[in-house]
Amino acid sequence: MRIYRDIRFSRDKSPYCTTVGIRFRHEPVGSEEAHLPGFFLHVAPGDSWVDAGIWMPEPRRLLQVRQAIVHRSASWEKVRATVPDIEGEMLKRPPPGFDPSHPFIGDLKRKEYTSGLPVEDAVITGRDFPDQFIALYRSFDPLNRFLAEAIGVAY
Repeated sequence: MRIYRDIRFSRDKSPYCTTVGIRFRHEPVGSEEAHLPGFFLHVAPGDSWVDAGIWMPEPRRLLQVRQAIVHRSASWEKVRATVPDIEGEMLKRPPPGFDPSHPFIGDLKRKEYTSGLPVEDAVITGRDFPDQFIALYRSFDPLNRFLAEAIGVAY
């Protein structure tokens, strides 16, 4: 992210960006690297968090995830029980071709599958942050593993 702004002619001399965002991405597959399962760390004073999952996948990948949820419901149920709340933009109605009475219809209406947790400033600045960071991401492993298997990429 760009941190500097051209301040030569500006009254506002504050930095362009006061946050840091780091994406730990999956091995790129063609040009789809941004839409594969991965981890994200956002660091900002008073607003730091970790996130995992797949953000705004292309329609083909999204269909693969939805079909995996339908065909491997027991595995998806384990993911839902283990991982913090799944978040993301949702459709208002069930996607075409999916049963509106499916037990995971709420998840089938999702356009993205991400989960995140806030991180206190003391954790970010603490000496044992690397260990805590890894522990946080291990808690998201079932989600990323399910998503990677659903779209057919190695995990």
